Amino acid sequence: MTLDPLDEQIIRALMADGRASFGSIGAKVNLSAPAVKRRVDRLRARGVITGFTVRVDPAAIGWSTEAYVELFCNRRTSGEEILRRTQTYPEVVEAFTVTGDADALLHVFAGSMQHFERVLSEISAEPFVARTKSVIVLSPLLRRTQPPRDDIGESTA
Repeated sequence: MTLDPLDEQIIRALMADGRASFGSIGAKVNLSAPAVKRRVDRLRARGVITGFTVRVDPAAIGWSTEAYVELFCNRRTSGEEILRRTQTYPEVVEAFTVTGDADALLHVFAGSMQHFERVLSEISAEPFVARTKSVIVLSPLLRRTQPPRDDIGESTA
């Protein structure tokens, strides 16, 4: 699906501030508020925009321990099975199937090292998990909340 330059600008504006009004977005892209609303509605209907959310600083709510956990699963464990079980842990904020030796990668936040250790033990005890390997984040250096390129609708292939 290709996006026209106005749709790309609208998406970038919403990614920067999901609460921006259609009027303020329109001022940035030289469209009226109703025209921006129609485009946003169309982007939602086409599945380009899948929803709106709030970003919360985990440390601000007491979840200061961050880690990435590689899952090494037993044979014949599907991505659906990994998703079904890991989504039951509120500490797991993202889960990915990955290339390399691991089968999946989990992004985990916890309130303390003891909290993280408990969650890791519970995840490790899941029947499909053969072993785990964890990396604790010391300091986040960069977190992007929008695409780093201007050409968000283009393929790099």
